[in-house]
Amino acid sequence: MDYKGAGVDIDSAGALVARVRDLARSTYTSGVLSDIGAFGGVFRPELAGLDDPVLVASADGVGTKLKVAFAAGRHDTVGVDLVNHCVNDILVQGARPLFFLDYLATGALRPDVSAAVVAGVADGCRANGCALLGGETAEMPGMYAAGEYDLAGFVVGIADRRRLVDGRGIVPGDVLIGLPSSGLHTNGYSLARRIVFETLGLGVDSRVDELGCTVGDELLRIHRSYLRAVWPAVEAGLVKGLAHVTGGGLTDNLPRILPPGCSAHIDRGAWRAPPIFTFLQARGDVPTADMYRTFNMGIGMVLVCNRGAEPELLAALAEAGEAGAVRIGTVRPGAPGVAYRGADGGP
Repeated sequence: MDYKGAGVDIDSAGALVARVRDLARSTYTSGVLSDIGAFGGVFRPELAGLDDPVLVASADGVGTKLKVAFAAGRHDTVGVDLVNHCVNDILVQGARPLFFLDYLATGALRPDVSAAVVAGVADGCRANGCALLGGETAEMPGMYAAGEYDLAGFVVGIADRRRLVDGRGIVPGDVLIGLPSSGLHTNGYSLARRIVFETLGLGVDSRVDELGCTVGDELLRIHRSYLRAVWPAVEAGLVKGLAHVTGGGLTDNLPRILPPGCSAHIDRGAWRAPPIFTFLQARGDVPTADMYRTFNMGIGMVLVCNRGAEPELLAALAEAGEAGAVRIGTVRPGAPGVAYRGADGGP
């Protein structure tokens, strides 16, 4: 009996590391002082211009969106999703990413699939200006169904302590600016998959006229990174708070940045949700409250600013290439929470 006979192929893992090394090197920034294959990644941050530098870290996964990738046999996008999600999570605290680590676990290593996943991670890192500093590929027979894997990511960023964005300065009268999502991003897939695949009996290659594409194309749309659009406004001190609209939707994520005495009031008529959301609600008979607590409903990031700073903020976003920014509501007195009014007959 040997290790390969037990299901772990060390030679294949070694060959994968060689392929990953080139992908990682393509993301390296000037701060990287180590190479893939070392026991740990070494990074020297550039601290010039930071009066009181602090590190901001986050970890996340892609959730059951991976199930769609398995069904479609497309593995080059979920890595981008992972990086963008993590980068957005530290962006909302006023941090820019320095480096990223990934964790890929599977029952039986398939080098081509693993390389495609890591290639997506590298693409995301390059686009966000951070280095893929290291990671782990684990082969664990018996832990995962055949052809499946799990994926997680870890990002470390840096911020100037005096410029941390924590929402403490938010007051009634402030304005909520929403930035459009590209689709479901990486949340709500357990419900979406149940509606699309189980209730409707569709497959990843089924074309849906309302969506103008196949199910696989729609559900694998990449989770947007908001770094390039939002960072100039963060540096200029134009935002008081930022909310990345992930699991829990607008309903649960906006209250995370509201101080006591402040409530978010959202006008649902201020923007048009992409067709995927109206499709899922109609075909799944999903209550409106559940839609806004499960999905991002077309708003992937919310910025809070002074009413007087709104024109300058919108101009900064437009200059950074964000044409879809729109006021979606205001902050009013009340307990932290979200109240809706508008388009679909809500209060």
